[in-house]
Amino acid sequence: MKVTKGKAAARKDKKEALKPVEDRRLGKRKAALKADKSTKKLAKKEKLAKKDPNKPKRPPSAFFVFLEEFRKVYKQEHPNVKAVSAVGKAGGEKWKSMSEAEKAPYEAKAAKRKSDYEKLMAAYNKKQESMADDDEEESDRSKSEVNDEDEETGEVGGVCFFT
Repeated sequence: MKVTKGKAAARKDKKEALKPVEDRRLGKRKAALKADKSTKKLAKKEKLAKKDPNKPKRPPSAFFVFLEEFRKVYKQEHPNVKAVSAVGKAGGEKWKSMSEAEKAPYEAKAAKRKSDYEKLMAAYNKKQESMADDDEEESDRSKSEVNDEDEETGEVGGVCFFT
């Protein structure tokens, strides 16, 4: 009686024999690439997570200043409409149909908000620079002066050796 391999096993052997050696190791390479991608995603999340909550928010554009007022009016006229997208679409259509003269007051308000934002950002940036300077002074001291103190007292790593 003759024992034979199943058809599936025979096909697998043929495929492995036909593949070049580099392709047989491809699975391991893909796993390594997937690991690299996951570390990149983590790095991106860390960068995004470092946002400062004290940083001033950017001011709205003239359209969004207009939309603040338009929402109130639209909700009074259409109390049954709950979709945000419907309000946005109606506001966009109204904004497009407005003339430059009608848009001017909203653009002036947006310009005022932008100037206020620039003042806040200037103050924020000064504060950040002063904090960075304080950190640099401490780090400079820790590098040079602390090492000098260790050499004078004969301490190494917080342990005193007598010679």
